[in-house]
Amino acid sequence: MARGISDKVVILGMGCSRFGERWDCGPEDLMLEAFQEAVADAGIERDQLEAAWLGVFYDEQNVSKSALPLSMALRLPNIPVTRVENLCATGTEALRGAAYAVAAGACDFALAMGVEKLKDTGFGGLPERTKGTFEDLWQPGFTPPGAFAQLAAAYAARHGIPMDRLKKAMAHVSVKSHANAVTAEKAHLRKAITEQHVLEAPMIAYPLGTFDCCGVSDGAACAIVTTPEKARALGRRDAVAIKAMQLVPSNGVELSHSSWDGAHTPTTSEAARRAYAEAGVRNPRREISLMEVHDCFSITELVLMEDLGMSDSGKAPDDILDGRYDRDGRTPCQTDGGLKCFGHPVGASGLRMAYEVYTQLSGRAGTRQLASPSLGLTHNLGGIPNRNVASVSILGLLGL
Repeated sequence: MARGISDKVVILGMGCSRFGERWDCGPEDLMLEAFQEAVADAGIERDQLEAAWLGVFYDEQNVSKSALPLSMALRLPNIPVTRVENLCATGTEALRGAAYAVAAGACDFALAMGVEKLKDTGFGGLPERTKGTFEDLWQPGFTPPGAFAQLAAAYAARHGIPMDRLKKAMAHVSVKSHANAVTAEKAHLRKAITEQHVLEAPMIAYPLGTFDCCGVSDGAACAIVTTPEKARALGRRDAVAIKAMQLVPSNGVELSHSSWDGAHTPTTSEAARRAYAEAGVRNPRREISLMEVHDCFSITELVLMEDLGMSDSGKAPDDILDGRYDRDGRTPCQTDGGLKCFGHPVGASGLRMAYEVYTQLSGRAGTRQLASPSLGLTHNLGGIPNRNVASVSILGLLGL
C-alpha cells in the first residue's frame, strides 16, 4: 500500500524575491534573486543540484514553453529541467515534482522554482491566455471576480447569511491580511486598511469590492529539497519536512451535475482529507499552527476555512469575526498578508506560501514570528469554483 512521502523529504533552503511591479527586471532576474537566497540558505553548491522543476503559467508572457530559461539563468550544471503548469497550483506542482524525485531516490538534491512576470503585459488584470478548446467551451467570457462573486452569492444563499454580515466577514479577512503584511518586507502592498476602506471601495463584481480582490504582481520563489539523511549530514537538525502533498482536480461534476450547490469547493475538501491522512493529522483545528491559503478573493479564504475543516459548515463568518484566524488567533492565516498583499504571480504563489510557512517553522520570521509553530498548511485553488485544481501541503519540523 502506498505510504506517501511524509518525512521522506526535507526543505534544505528556500528563497523568495520581492513581489511587486518589478519593472527593473525580467523573469530571469527574479529567478536569480530567489535562487541566491535559497542556495545560501541550503548551504550547498550549485553543482550539487541534480534535477530542477520550473513552474510558469503564462508562458507567452514570461519565459517560453521550455524549462531552458531556468537552466540558463541559473547556470545549472546541465541537469534535467522540467517545466510544469497546473493553473494556480503551478508553484506547488514544481515543488511536488522535486519532492517526489527525492522521495523516489532519483536524486539527492532537487530544485523547485516558480516565477511569473505579469506587469510587463500592460494589462490591468491577469492577461488572457491563448484561446483553445478548454477556454472556448468551459469558460467563455468569464472573469475571475465574476466567478468568485457567484461563490459568495451561493454561500450566502445556502447558509441563509445576510449579505451585509457576509461582507463584514469578508472585510475582516482583507483587514487582517493587510495588517500582517505591514511587516512582510517582500510583500507588494504593505499598508494597513480599515473595514470602512473595504466596505466603501468601488465595486468590482458584487459583493466583491476593490479590497476584496488580490492584486497582480511579478515575483519568484524557490526551494531546494533533499533527504533527511543528507540534511543531518549537513548539520541541519531542525530541518523542515514535507509531511504531505496532495493534489485534487475537478472531474467535471461541478459543471454538469446538480449535486454541487456552488457554495464550496469539493476539490479542496478532498485534498485536505488526503493530506491530513498522509501527515497523520487527526484534529487539524488543534494541530495546524498556521495556514497560507489561496485568498485570490476574500470570499475564497472564508469558504476555504470550511472546506479545509477548520470551521463548521456555515460558521466561517462567525469564526473570522471572532478573530480565530488573526495573527493572535487560534490558527493564524496569511501571516505575511497572503495573495491579497503579495499579489498573484501565478507560477510563484504556491512556493511563496511554502516560503512563509518554512520561515515561520524555522523561527526566522522576525516581527511576524509565531510562538513555537509545529505544523503549517498551504493551499492553492487553481481555476474557478466550478472547475479547478486544489492542492494541500503540510510542512512540519522533522520528527514531530
